[in-house]
Amino acid sequence: MESGSPVTRTSSYSVQRPLPSLCLQKAPPQDESSEPVNQQVSEETHSVPLPKYAPPPPPPWKFSHKVVSSTGKSLQCSQVKGSSPWISEDVVEMWDRLFFEKNGADVTVYTEDGGIFLAHSIVLVSASPIFSSQIEKHHGRKQMIYRLPIRGVPLAAASMFIRLLYSSRFDVADMEKFVLHLLLLSHVYNVSFIKKLCAQELEHGLLTIENVIDVYQLTKLCDAPRLSLMCLRLIIKDFTEVAKTEGWRVMTESDPSLEQELVEAVIDADTKKQEKLGRIEEEKVYGQLRDAMEALVHICKDGCRTIGPHDKSLEGRRSGPCKFPACKGLESLVRHFAVCRIKVPGGCVHCKRMWQLLELHSRMCQQAGTCRVPLCSHFQDKLGQQSKKDETKWKLLVNKVMTAKRKTNAFSLATVSARLEEE
Repeated sequence: MESGSPVTRTSSYSVQRPLPSLCLQKAPPQDESSEPVNQQVSEETHSVPLPKYAPPPPPPWKFSHKVVSSTGKSLQCSQVKGSSPWISEDVVEMWDRLFFEKNGADVTVYTEDGGIFLAHSIVLVSASPIFSSQIEKHHGRKQMIYRLPIRGVPLAAASMFIRLLYSSRFDVADMEKFVLHLLLLSHVYNVSFIKKLCAQELEHGLLTIENVIDVYQLTKLCDAPRLSLMCLRLIIKDFTEVAKTEGWRVMTESDPSLEQELVEAVIDADTKKQEKLGRIEEEKVYGQLRDAMEALVHICKDGCRTIGPHDKSLEGRRSGPCKFPACKGLESLVRHFAVCRIKVPGGCVHCKRMWQLLELHSRMCQQAGTCRVPLCSHFQDKLGQQSKKDETKWKLLVNKVMTAKRKTNAFSLATVSARLEEE
């Protein structure tokens, strides 16, 4: 290279190139007349308003990928994750065409029913580590066509499985027919996206009462806990119908331990349901007793529309409903208790109930000596005179009612109305 040719300093693996001639030219001399022009251009440049904030970035691409089956119906398939957020339909069509045309295929796949079809080893190796280990065993041999067995499924199911490895395409009718085969193959050959696809199809319509036992048995082998839980819930929900299916009959003959496990699960679920209903009914009773206690104090202290203490005027209270929900029923009980001639010793059921309400109030009352509820001080004077068993029952009842009162005290109609009146 000539000494006059200018070059750049580069590293050992760079290409040496001459610098552009423009960089070697000297700047023309500037005279005094040019300075105002440059100053004017500079002022015009700075007068352009600059944006205060940078524009927002464009919205990110969404991972949405739909393919079309061979029947022309649009199908949702597994979303492709990677550096490219979108896969062209032409690319999917190319891989699907490669599966059907078999150009350059070097693997012969055969099934137990005598079916044979061709595939490409590069696809199988990339999709499944099991296929990869099987094909590795053929390396170093003279034959150019590998032979791979797929056992336990028919030819149509095996072909559908390989097609999903190529293009993630399938036919709806084939999915309904071979979804269990695909779930098994996806587990055996460790293809997670096909397992997720099968689980999704089963969760959204293909799981029925007829096949739920087969699917449940398969999920326990294929490590699909979510799908297994859905099967168990369906079995518990429709156990009477499930027990009539052919799958249940075969399961009872081949796996009695699983039958016992499912029956115990159904019994356990029914027991929990009954316990829950019992707790709800029990809380309802305690809530009614709590309302009765509030209504009793309301009647005896302030008075209601037609009943109250003798020193309270009831005029103007007849219009509008009472804010205490148990007041109407308790009012009838109080009137009966006041005029009944049989009373508690005679065996009157209504008087006995009123007597129990009065005793329950006395055990819950915090205003000893000033309470206006009848017989409150009478019952408080006799506390501890009953048997130990009866005292234990009364204490348990008081705790239950107090607990129900604390749970709903902030949301009860009476409490809200009282607070509004205070304000």
